[in-house]
Amino acid sequence: MAKCKAAANPVRTVPSIALIGLAAALAAVPALAAERIATQKVEIEVTQIVGGLEHPWSVEALPDGAYIVTERPGRMRVVRDGMASPPIAGLPELFVGGQGGLLDIALSPDFVSSRKLYFTASVPGDGGQGTALFAGRLSDDETKLDEVERLFVMNRFTNTSQHFGSRIAIAEGGTLFFGIGDRGEMERAQDPKDHAGSILHVNPDGTPADGNAFGGAAGLAEIWSVGHRNPQGIVIDPSDGALFTVEHGARGGDEINVLKAGSNYGWPVISYGKHYSGAEIGIGQSSEGYEQPIHYWDPSIAPGAIDIYRGAMFPEWEGDFLVAALKYELLARIERDENGAILGEERLLEGSYGRLRDVKVAPDGAILLVTDEVDGQLLRISRATTQ
Repeated sequence: MAKCKAAANPVRTVPSIALIGLAAALAAVPALAAERIATQKVEIEVTQIVGGLEHPWSVEALPDGAYIVTERPGRMRVVRDGMASPPIAGLPELFVGGQGGLLDIALSPDFVSSRKLYFTASVPGDGGQGTALFAGRLSDDETKLDEVERLFVMNRFTNTSQHFGSRIAIAEGGTLFFGIGDRGEMERAQDPKDHAGSILHVNPDGTPADGNAFGGAAGLAEIWSVGHRNPQGIVIDPSDGALFTVEHGARGGDEINVLKAGSNYGWPVISYGKHYSGAEIGIGQSSEGYEQPIHYWDPSIAPGAIDIYRGAMFPEWEGDFLVAALKYELLARIERDENGAILGEERLLEGSYGRLRDVKVAPDGAILLVTDEVDGQLLRISRATTQ
């Protein structure tokens, strides 16, 4: 792992990103009145916690009831009492362009005492740019990150600016799972000696974790599974420890997968989608040696994140998948029975708030969303109060 110094100009951009400084100058937008929406099983209220964010990518609830959010152009902020803080100082140098920038954030299990957090980002380097995993300590006054370390960086950079991944899921023992997309070079996803198109599993110091099935001649020791196109959602079910991803397909073929060590999820050999040109992908929808998704979408909804509802506020949704989607600007609730079998899908908020990038179940059972827009929002879904 490598110690990181905050760069004097920590964001490296490409010319298409013209709004890097815009959100830094915006004041937080006051919260709007809650909107009441009827769903199949319960009436909900959607409340804007804060607006004026630029392409927010991830949110986590802090232990004291505040929130911490990332903005893809390279900023991290604390949201407290309906206001977003100035950008937190101390981020390392990032590559911002296309789909790249500051990505996911996750709190260490001991955050209350250590104030440690993890984040992923695209970074510049030899050959172009790639995905990296970092750790840092949020200062007591919430103004900066201290002790920033780069724990992991992918092994091959290229000049493409898409399919960086990259969500984080922390297992009960403190190890970290996170995904990296194929970087727009799909054949890389079938190479177990290339981090692109893989799910990685590492210790808190970035070294390969126990339980991985690759290593030695078989592949890189930190790889958990291969054959992923662009996994932008990953979650561990707290009820049984099962690991799931949601992944972008091409033209169709978005998938939810249950992940097993050493498995191959097929991209680009098999897929339920087609290339954007309309051409067929690979050899079909299934083949021996490749895992099948437990759910897929065709046409694509462009899934940005996944969580599993385990909370007190919506017992009607217990155990269901919640998937944030960009293309149809919706939250998909994938209903499951007590054995985890998928029963159906309900689409919530479609077209109402913009592109939904992240979804998290908060400690109180409410649901948090961020909208991937120039004027992005942090939203909270709660149970509607009795009128």
